[in-house]
Amino acid sequence: QVQLVESGGGLVQAGGSLRLSCVASGTIFSINSMGWYRQAPGIQRELVAIITSSGSTNYADSVKGRFTISRDNAPNKVYLQMNSLKLEDTGFYYCNVESRDSGWERVDYWGKGTLVTVSS
Repeated sequence: QVQLVESGGGLVQAGGSLRLSCVASGTIFSINSMGWYRQAPGIQRELVAIITSSGSTNYADSVKGRFTISRDNAPNKVYLQMNSLKLEDTGFYYCNVESRDSGWERVDYWGKGTLVTVSS
């Protein structure tokens, strides 16, 4: 059974930094990408950053230049370095793994989320 466990969330003042980590355990046939999404109260979950198996990255416009995503392939870990945090970065951050099964069907895995609170 695949499990994604996030860590690193917490309370930080605006302008500060946090580093989120996510480790994926269990057997995953083929990983396409690993990424981070966030959800603030009353707002739809949104993509923050994603990194493909080849190392290509993509960021939400709101975090470009402030956040950096990286990964270790063995074991399957993904990190999100968040600098210059703003109040609007507050929310639950969820780790995601997009993969393919042996039949090449897409399978998404999600962590339970870690809370990031940015205070003024």
